[in-house]
Amino acid sequence: MAHTPIDIELIAKRSEEVLKQLGQAVDGQQVQLRHLWSAMLTGGHVIVEGVPGLGKTLMARALGTVVDASFARIQFTPDLMPSDVTGTQVFEGNTGSFRFKQGPLFSQIVLADEINRTPPKTQAALLEAMEEGQVSVDGEPVSLPQPFFVIATQNPVEYEGTYPLPEAQLDRFAMKLVVDYPNEEDELRILRSHHFVQRREQRVAPLITPKELLRFRDWMDQIHAEESVLRYIAAIIRETREHPQIMLGASPRAGISLLSLSRASAAMDGRDYVTPDDVKGLVEPVLRHRLLLKPDAELEGMDADDLIREILRSVSVPR
Repeated sequence: MAHTPIDIELIAKRSEEVLKQLGQAVDGQQVQLRHLWSAMLTGGHVIVEGVPGLGKTLMARALGTVVDASFARIQFTPDLMPSDVTGTQVFEGNTGSFRFKQGPLFSQIVLADEINRTPPKTQAALLEAMEEGQVSVDGEPVSLPQPFFVIATQNPVEYEGTYPLPEAQLDRFAMKLVVDYPNEEDELRILRSHHFVQRREQRVAPLITPKELLRFRDWMDQIHAEESVLRYIAAIIRETREHPQIMLGASPRAGISLLSLSRASAAMDGRDYVTPDDVKGLVEPVLRHRLLLKPDAELEGMDADDLIREILRSVSVPR
């Protein structure tokens, strides 16, 4: 299928407007919001980690408003069943037949809150839908609405009674964002506007239609990446597999995510070509959840981000 001609200025203009709107709802998370929007532009799902009260839900709701998309929040709990997420067959007495009642997964933007609090069977139902873009009902595939985008959250400090996602399932998320406490200036801004907090998302207005977003996604493949940039991405991915303190390195899917998101980053800046800086700015969120560290690295107090920065220093940057 032939692509429509790319309008790089339109993507950059729309992205600037979207980030400005999102910034009015969520204070002090500019980098995370930019990453979130780049994932939205490429269709890659996101996992967001942070302690309660930092605006993770607000971030997702604001994004749903900006894109004028249908939004659903699913609170994951230990007793949540797969059918609670995907939907179930309901018997109708007046017709004597079964009808499929769609679950909250049939929304364009889905917030999977505290995904690690639900058993693996329910996690797998969500992740299968993310991968296939559909759910199976009595063996028949039912397509999910497009665009379809999942933001999953997890709390990094409460692990009792949780079901951590295995590496194979984590790999299905394009990136993992870490939402941290705001700095002093942002904290003061939040306090000064405290009487608006309950309706911060009302400051956000629809800016882009789902149809326009799908057109932007179609354009992403036309953002050029030179051979030197491709080799740079491949070298970073390979280095994660050879690093002495990493037990499990990044998969080829990680490299594809890094390339796709780098293209989105370039487009957001009004360029139709990828630079090494686009890649460098995304390596941590794309790789941090995909690496399994050796026990001695963790005993030394190192985390995935430390090793990723070390790898970036060791890989030569193309000129």
